[in-house]
Amino acid sequence: MSQSRPLEFARSTEKEPHLERARAILRAHPEIKDLCGPTPITAVFVLLLVAGQVAIAWALRDSPWWALLATAWLVGAFIDHGLWVLIHECTHNLVFRSPRLNAALQLFTNLPILFPAAASFRKYHLIHHRFQGDVELDADLATPWEAKLIGNSFFGKAFWQLNFWAFQAMRVPRLRRVPFFDRWYIANMTIQLAFIGASYALLGPRALIYMFLSSIFAIGLHPLGARWIQEHFLVKAPQETYSYYGPLNWVAFNVGYHNEHHDVMRVPWTRLPKVRQLAPEFYDSLHYHRSWTALWLKFLFDPSLSLYSRMTRSGGSGDGTVQAEEASKAA
Repeated sequence: MSQSRPLEFARSTEKEPHLERARAILRAHPEIKDLCGPTPITAVFVLLLVAGQVAIAWALRDSPWWALLATAWLVGAFIDHGLWVLIHECTHNLVFRSPRLNAALQLFTNLPILFPAAASFRKYHLIHHRFQGDVELDADLATPWEAKLIGNSFFGKAFWQLNFWAFQAMRVPRLRRVPFFDRWYIANMTIQLAFIGASYALLGPRALIYMFLSSIFAIGLHPLGARWIQEHFLVKAPQETYSYYGPLNWVAFNVGYHNEHHDVMRVPWTRLPKVRQLAPEFYDSLHYHRSWTALWLKFLFDPSLSLYSRMTRSGGSGDGTVQAEEASKAA
């Protein structure tokens, strides 16, 4: 077993690394700009996944608890994870040209996930790109009390993954410079409450339990949950961002190409692998992951990996409040 790191965040005095990398990549390979732009076909995948998840929930409406649990783990988690990736595509306005249409599609994509998270994700994720590792602005970072509470034991990290959705919500008060409530969040919450009520009335409580379990497994105690470990947890410091080039990209809309995404955010999922193909000299030397399952097990059992395994920095470029307002605009 590898030697444990001190239980403290790594700190950098450098700026967020991807802006300069992006400039260098585009200078060397200006043809990558041709990969940028929306991909409307993504909306078809949204419709198929939302309809499929609701149909499965309906089919399971009278099923025993073990069938709900097994189906959520084996099928539902993959569907919800895919929906999260497509929410991410909408966040970067990579489905339609209109930001308003992308924001509206996000709300629809959110339906089977149950938690009203699309509107807040749109806001906080764009700020994460601009202020990666900034302890006051990056919602992707665990809070200090969260990291201390979980520690580096198997049971602590398993508990954190199982309740990742709740810990994400509890990070919001830390981001005091970021306005939280707006009309899109209120719309998101209202639509989700209406969907939950309609699902309970028409499909029954077991269908809701299936969708709830699918949502938890999609981002938590499941090999798919390793995606959040893969993206920025320090397994090869000082490298801050890592890609995954394994087979699950086929069912995860290429979300594993995370370095490529941070470098050129305007490239949609359909063309992200092409970024690496066109600029191999920028990516072949970087550490990357081949298996989410192997990383998931390493995170759980290796005390050298914990919520502290992140690069942090202070300050940033610009006013975080202004950036938040700009990020959350739908038009």
